[in-house]
Order: sequence, then C-alpha cells, then structure tokens
Amino acid sequence: QVQLVESGGGLVQAGGSLRLSCAASGRTSSNYAMGWFRQAPGKEREFVATINSNSGRTYYADSMKGRFTISRNNANNTVTLQMASLKPEDTGVYYCAASGRGSGSYLYTPSLPRQYDYWGQGTQVTVSS
Repeated sequence: QVQLVESGGGLVQAGGSLRLSCAASGRTSSNYAMGWFRQAPGKEREFVATINSNSGRTYYADSMKGRFTISRNNANNTVTLQMASLKPEDTGVYYCAASGRGSGSYLYTPSLPRQYDYWGQGTQVTVSS
C-alpha cells in the first residue's frame, strides 16, 4: 500500500503561482511513477503531469506545458507541482497519484487515470479572475 497526502492548495488570483506537494508513504513508494490530475466541478478527471520513478522523465498535458513543473525527491518521498501563470480554468481539485506498473522502466510516464494504483484525497485550487 502507498498513502498519498496532498497539500498546498488555496485561492490565488489569475496570473499567480501555487506550489502543490504530495507526501508519499508506504511500501517502496519511490519506485512508483507519480502523477498529478485535476477535476473541475461537473467534469472528468484530467491529466496534468507525471514523472518517472527512475529517470525523472516528465510528461505534461499540452495546456500545462511551460506553466507547470513536476519534480520529485525520492529521498523524502515527495512530489511537487509548481504552477505558474494560473488561469481561472485551472480551478479544480488536484490529485496526486502513484503508478507501480512501470517499475524498472526509464520511459514510463502514464497519463491515464486507469494506469494509477493509488490516489490522494485531493487539494482544492481556486483561481479567481
């Protein structure tokens, strides 16, 4: 089992920045690819970014490229999502997720919810116009 706890959400004005963190604990959590998803009211869960467990290879949704940066620190089992130039459409609940299916791979960067095994409870991000 892997437990994930997000923090860092809040209210920010358009154009501002926020830094989300995800603390992972449990069995070999550093071997998991880590991702961020978000869900706005009435919408499906949407992929944001992911980072490979071995190589640090990253993959972003097109609308987040250049604005969001995902990083991880395997020493303290944390994953961070730095968000800049925020827009009202970035509003939603942001979820951290862990995928153990690409263990050992240097290329595995999953972008679908079904590829993830564990989820956090989410943290609310609200961007005002």
